[in-house]
Amino acid sequence: MANAARAYVDDKAKTPEIDYDAFVEMDSFNKLVKQKRGFLFTTTFLFMIAYILLPILAFTDALQAKAIGNITWVWIYSLSLFLMTIILCTLYVSRAQKFDKQAEAVIAEYQQKKGGR
Repeated sequence: MANAARAYVDDKAKTPEIDYDAFVEMDSFNKLVKQKRGFLFTTTFLFMIAYILLPILAFTDALQAKAIGNITWVWIYSLSLFLMTIILCTLYVSRAQKFDKQAEAVIAEYQQKKGGR
């Protein structure tokens, strides 16, 4: 147990100290947070509306009409939700890579400013 505690202390000594207040005051960090929050809120809101509409519309006659042969609009709407999930996943992975690059740039900027002090 003592070795585990010693290893924890050694690891803590190796990690650089971060001034979170200075980090939060950086314009590039705030821009990244704003972009990420906007993207996540918008996509979450749109997809939640799409998912919540299915059970609501199921109680109406709107989706009961036949679309193609004996296939009703309920089936088409339900299958479109799967397609939307794939699109969401692809879009998120793409945007996450951009956010990761921006985050690396923000960290590099912080380290450069910290080194210049």
